[in-house]
Amino acid sequence: MDWIILIVAGIFEMFGVAMINRLSIKRTFSTILLMIIGFSFSFFLLSLSLKTIPMGTGYAIWTGIGVIGSTFIGMIYFNESKNWKRLLCILVILLSAIGLKIIG
Repeated sequence: MDWIILIVAGIFEMFGVAMINRLSIKRTFSTILLMIIGFSFSFFLLSLSLKTIPMGTGYAIWTGIGVIGSTFIGMIYFNESKNWKRLLCILVILLSAIGLKIIG
């Protein structure tokens, strides 16, 4: 169950980062509120998951979900580069997170 909570925390992290990007484009109260809500849920759920998941592993996976997800959100919704080198780096992050889970 804690791994599911960690994944959901990572999804809220992605949402918060997307709201930061949206805030740079369109500064509205609703965007600020959504960003605060996203990060608040993310940190709360991360803290819950770290009760049983080792801190280093949990933080690395949470950050990896945020980085990978935010990069894909940027590519899809904010027209950021889809360069193969970026995709290769995302693959390395993904494989590292999987490796941490396997050896953890």
